[in-house]
Amino acid sequence: MLFSDHGLSAAQISTLFIIWSTTAFLLEVPSGALADVFSRRKLLVLGALIGGLGYVAWIALPSYAGFAAGFVLWGVSSALISGTFEAFVYDELAARGASDRYAGLIGRAKSSALVMNLAATALAAPLYQLGGYPLAGAVSVCSCLAQAAVALSLPEAPPVATADETEEVEPGAGGGPLGRYVAMLRSGLSEVATSRVVRKAVALVALLGGFLAFDEYFPLLAREIGASTTLVPVLIAGTVAAQAIGGALAGPAYRLRGRLLAAGLGLSAGLLAWGALSGTAHGFVPIAVGYGVMQLVIIVAEARLQDAITGPARATVTSVSGLFAEVFAVAVYAGFALGSFWFALPALVAGLTVPLFLTALITPSALPPPAPQEESSADAASVGEEGVDG
Repeated sequence: MLFSDHGLSAAQISTLFIIWSTTAFLLEVPSGALADVFSRRKLLVLGALIGGLGYVAWIALPSYAGFAAGFVLWGVSSALISGTFEAFVYDELAARGASDRYAGLIGRAKSSALVMNLAATALAAPLYQLGGYPLAGAVSVCSCLAQAAVALSLPEAPPVATADETEEVEPGAGGGPLGRYVAMLRSGLSEVATSRVVRKAVALVALLGGFLAFDEYFPLLAREIGASTTLVPVLIAGTVAAQAIGGALAGPAYRLRGRLLAAGLGLSAGLLAWGALSGTAHGFVPIAVGYGVMQLVIIVAEARLQDAITGPARATVTSVSGLFAEVFAVAVYAGFALGSFWFALPALVAGLTVPLFLTALITPSALPPPAPQEESSADAASVGEEGVDG
């Protein structure tokens, strides 16, 4: 709404999303390899701080140029965090013998993030009424500073148990930062290229991640059906709450059969199309339910991808899926930008559910099987709980 209220058209807003995704696309895999060599915790802190600078650009220069600069900074932030966070959590759990808890833990973590997002959405209307967009932007910057502080407080295993495993990849490569970086980059790309299971999982996670472009258009969709500025955050809050619920259920759903998860994706497509074409605020109820189910499947797929990775360049492999997710997201944004000249926004949102349904058809064959449960899981869980939550 910040962009549309400053005179930007739907096509211009879509180009901003393209700038964001393109920046993240160019830096996705290089930043993943960086996270396989250097401290992942420090990269998470840096990513949060750069994201805060993006908000500063939006508020300090509320024009197309300022918004574009902010999205470039957001792209850098996204690239630094994407892949890094997932690899950090998985390897830290593995160092404590509790990698089988990854799906449940990452699901709860992302749900917590969505709950915080929900709280921010709920506060958007009163903040806007109190101080307009400048106050909302200042609070957003503070949230990024808090994110950096939380990342700095995370535990990090000793060097022997973290990502710096370049000697395993290429003996002698650990002699310098550039050599370690190149070795990890080669290792990650090689695993994606040579492992059929990993390659299919990367493709599935990339497709599913690209569908998250839906939510960038939900506020505009709400405006399209006549919702007021104060009602829009309430409608969006429903979709965020559903996502949080879906993420929280990802742990118990981790071992569901691929066909059941595919059926859930197909259901999501139908619900999203129904809600988008309803033309009323009540349509956000099926939209929220569909988005929540999609979030559950996305986290399960991401968790199974982590289990399928066997090499040391975990962040690089994860970033490859992130890269292709950005490619798909750019295609979605470009489709919306071009389609806006001929079709109304509800029809465009409904049209995006067609590739979502097609993705559901390939999910059973592309989704890796769940990893076998680790022995002495109770002891591992106890140790992992102390390390991750401490």
